Amino acid sequence: MSFRKRGVVLGNPRTPAVAKVEKSLPAGTRPSPHDGRLTTSSGTQSLDQLLAGHAGLPMGTSLLIEETGTTDFGGMLLRYYAAEGLAQGHHVHVLGFDDSWRRELPGLGSEAKEKAAKPESSSDSKMKIAWRYETLGNRVSPSREPTQPVSSQQSASSAFCHTFNLTKKLESRDIKGQLFGFPIINVNAASQSTGFFREFLNSVAAKLASTPSSTIHRVVVPSLLSPTLYPSYGCNPQQVLQFLHGLRGLLRQHHTRLTAIATLPISLHPRANGLTRWAEILCDGVLELVPLGHQIQVSRDPTSEDKAQGLLRVHSLPIFHERGGGLDEGWRREDLSFKLSASTGLIITPYSLPPVGEEEEQAKEAAEAEKKKKSLEF
Repeated sequence: MSFRKRGVVLGNPRTPAVAKVEKSLPAGTRPSPHDGRLTTSSGTQSLDQLLAGHAGLPMGTSLLIEETGTTDFGGMLLRYYAAEGLAQGHHVHVLGFDDSWRRELPGLGSEAKEKAAKPESSSDSKMKIAWRYETLGNRVSPSREPTQPVSSQQSASSAFCHTFNLTKKLESRDIKGQLFGFPIINVNAASQSTGFFREFLNSVAAKLASTPSSTIHRVVVPSLLSPTLYPSYGCNPQQVLQFLHGLRGLLRQHHTRLTAIATLPISLHPRANGLTRWAEILCDGVLELVPLGHQIQVSRDPTSEDKAQGLLRVHSLPIFHERGGGLDEGWRREDLSFKLSASTGLIITPYSLPPVGEEEEQAKEAAEAEKKKKSLEF
């Protein structure tokens, strides 16, 4: 019987190394931390954090934004969504406008400096705040802080969500994608019977078929059923529902390349209306913006504690499929608000009432400052 040293591997110890094949993701996409699906940014970071735990808008889904009143916060979300797509190199399809709509998109914001540490509040100010307001920051909810800037080591092209500035316009050197407008004014009379909605879907389907599989497409539908943008025959319930059903079919067919966001004025078409209810059913996510009654001002300082400009109601969120698969129940019991900042866009935060007496103190301070200002005037 022969003896041999233990630990010696029999045979050829040199095995050929298997090369690891890393699949590169399309620009502006990343896997969902919840189920691994590809997601893309809506252009608003606080809105990305709200979408059922996916940290972005899942590919192959649509979002319907309803708004009451005469404000256009939903239109601003559409502009951020389109500007983000053009900055990432995506193809953006806009219904109702031509290619000149690109001039209305906000420009990229400059990288902000690191925010200085906030001074700790004194014990006197803490005594004025109830305990339930102090615990709001410890809950898992959309951050109250403004959007954190991208670090200097990361380039703007590798960012998942860019920061836009309303005071600037999107420059040509920052555009890497293409914008395809579909103005309704050029629709001929023969298409009134078939519907311009179908022609728009056919153009989107043709672009999807003619582009590589790595190209991401975005569909923008502003002010659906609005008489100021669409003709009278475009508000036919049959054509509108067929359009939403066809758009849903394209999203399911190209579930790794296509997303869509639409807005709907519910002051003209309330949620109790049957057409509006069917539109909500055919969309994967439904949000409602309710502007408040006070005077709306756009804040230029994202760190200032301004009043909320409106309430945000979450009716449904994009989930994996009809049987579930997302954190759909996370925000149903949460009161959310939003405010528009010129430097960081639309910021969604939990809504809470100010401490008792704080508004009166601010009013007194403002009145005293006004008196001092008048006394200094000659």
